[in-house]
Amino acid sequence: MGCGLFARRSGVVDLKGVESLIEPVLSGKGLIEEVKATSPGRGSVAIWWLGQSGYLIKGSGWTLLIDPYLSDHLTAKYAETARPHLRMTRAPLRGADMGEIGIDLLLASHKHSDHLDPGTAPEVMKGSPGARLVLPAALVEHAEGLGIDRNRIAGLVAGQTLEFRGISVRAIPSAHEGLDTDELGRHLYLGFVIEVEGLRLYHSGDSLAYDGLAEAIGGSVDVMFLPINGRRPARGVAGNMTASEAVDLARWVQPRYVVPHHYDMFTFNTVPVGEFESEARRLGVGVCSRVLRCGELWEVDR
Repeated sequence: MGCGLFARRSGVVDLKGVESLIEPVLSGKGLIEEVKATSPGRGSVAIWWLGQSGYLIKGSGWTLLIDPYLSDHLTAKYAETARPHLRMTRAPLRGADMGEIGIDLLLASHKHSDHLDPGTAPEVMKGSPGARLVLPAALVEHAEGLGIDRNRIAGLVAGQTLEFRGISVRAIPSAHEGLDTDELGRHLYLGFVIEVEGLRLYHSGDSLAYDGLAEAIGGSVDVMFLPINGRRPARGVAGNMTASEAVDLARWVQPRYVVPHHYDMFTFNTVPVGEFESEARRLGVGVCSRVLRCGELWEVDR
């Protein structure tokens, strides 16, 4: 697993109409079978990028799903509006497919539908009866409104840690644009520090690189999953880190790997991943960039 492993497109995109979607490396039954057949040993995890900010992570005896957007919910919702959500990358799986894989934890960083997808999350929970949904405590009622049993929902506040089946998940605030809270002071946007198999992973959800974020992450990190699409205030879209800001944060935290996400999903809210590839040349010795292809298997060892 060397540094500087960059994406190679397996589809062609016409940004005017998305006539040819970016095709996942593996999808459908083939991807399901690969996930089921992959058995990481102790001290290692297998990771698949599902597009946007979604990841499927498998370890020794557990499977974790983070921010999956596997439906066309937003395309339908925003059809015929000034913000059409035209999908750029074909979904490698659907929510109902996760029942064949078996999910232990489903993490949702915030309410936006490309992270807590009404077209994906309920199907995931239905197909894996033992799974729990972890999300900001401020959104528990919202999740119930999607038809998810309250007894299967774990609402976290910033600083709180959940332990479940060998997986440790600590919630830290995310700023999308601000460090917004509800009337009880509970953060609406969270990132997750995940400790599994002796590895530490940080998934930002949607976030800017605010003062104090590096300290909130704390300690050594093996993998950082960071957004790179930046800000589009003129389109009324909450902002994220730019590719440059994601690299700046990684230079501060010094993870083993930094992985970009939140691009190649919607035509109106993306950036060329080449911007990250260029910025990643500034990463110091010992910090590797890893640009994943949708549906690609990547294994990380301790």
